[in-house]
Amino acid sequence: MTPILVFDIETIPDVEGLRLLHALGADLSAEAVAEFAFQRRRQQTGSDFLPLHVQKVCAISCVLRTDDGLRAWTIGQPDDDEKHLIQQFFKGIEKYTPQIVSWNGGGFDLPVLHYRSLVHGVVAPRYWDMGEDDRDFKWNNYISRYHMRHLDLMDLLAMYQPRASAPLDALAQLCGFPGKLGMDGSQVWSAYLRGEIAAIRDYCETDVMNTYLVFLRFQLMRGSLNEASYAAELQVVRTFLAANSAAEHWAKFDAGWRA
Repeated sequence: MTPILVFDIETIPDVEGLRLLHALGADLSAEAVAEFAFQRRRQQTGSDFLPLHVQKVCAISCVLRTDDGLRAWTIGQPDDDEKHLIQQFFKGIEKYTPQIVSWNGGGFDLPVLHYRSLVHGVVAPRYWDMGEDDRDFKWNNYISRYHMRHLDLMDLLAMYQPRASAPLDALAQLCGFPGKLGMDGSQVWSAYLRGEIAAIRDYCETDVMNTYLVFLRFQLMRGSLNEASYAAELQVVRTFLAANSAAEHWAKFDAGWRA
């Protein structure tokens, strides 16, 4: 089977980048720098959602399905720097050449990874191949919106119409899956300031598992899985959850799964 890599990222304000861009002094705390950026953004747009290039990646979680089974994990260690996290993600693509699957990855996760990779000098030739090295990538690559090598489920299900998009949490719950656990993206920065990095990583892992389950339902809908193979894939996930039930976030995820 073609490896399937489902991914999700969590971000925080790039405090040092904001200091540089706005000439803010070293005496300002990280919280004060971020609040300055939030207030400035609210004045400009009515929202404190920062531009993607000044969002710093603090977690990348993955579900990888291969012939060897299923894995779910967050890349690196809690104290690893941003460059290492991003480079390891793209090394996985170099190794497996998977189909990558996301929820709003085309609108958020991948552009953030692009900008932050550029900032740090991350190398990702397989990901950026558009046919120069592998002719197959000319017609199906990770960059094109309409190719399936990167499947942005939210974008495709909405027929590429932003007004038609649905939130992952709501759709997952409607399908009988657990939905978001522990926090949501708007709470990541405050959790980070409290030092709750492990909780952010756990939340990101459950979010990416929700995405994987919605992807399986999509594969059933489009006929890539039949009822029997769909049930078998769900059992693979349940086996993973049972094997990892000592982790509180996976135990809660299993308990919240109704379908």
